[in-house]
Amino acid sequence: MPADMTSIPRHLKIMLWMLAAVAIGLALFIRIKTAPPPNGKYDALAQCIASSSTKFYGAFWCPHCREQKDEFGDAAHYLPYVECSLPDGSSETQFCIDRGIKHYPTWIFPDGSKLEGVVSPEELGKRTGCE
Repeated sequence: MPADMTSIPRHLKIMLWMLAAVAIGLALFIRIKTAPPPNGKYDALAQCIASSSTKFYGAFWCPHCREQKDEFGDAAHYLPYVECSLPDGSSETQFCIDRGIKHYPTWIFPDGSKLEGVVSPEELGKRTGCE
């Protein structure tokens, strides 16, 4: 193994620098993509969605439901969330069974239409008239 960088061939040095740049770029991308929205950004939207009679059905153990809430950051507590899992996580509540909830998260809108999976705040705004 070389004692210093002077004995490493030039093309290997370039590849190492390129690899480092890609790693740093990827780390920054992941950080930006997973950062929560600024405080208060979605407060009005989440409150409007709740007042539209739309419902967000999920389960406390569901990673996609957590992801959906994370999309709204600190405004998630305004969302019209309905917990479908019993406290021990063993089965679904009768309330959710009666509404035909099969996947989490599920959004049901006042017109009876459904969206399953994580939905962007922008799409929810369009679907509820809360843009």
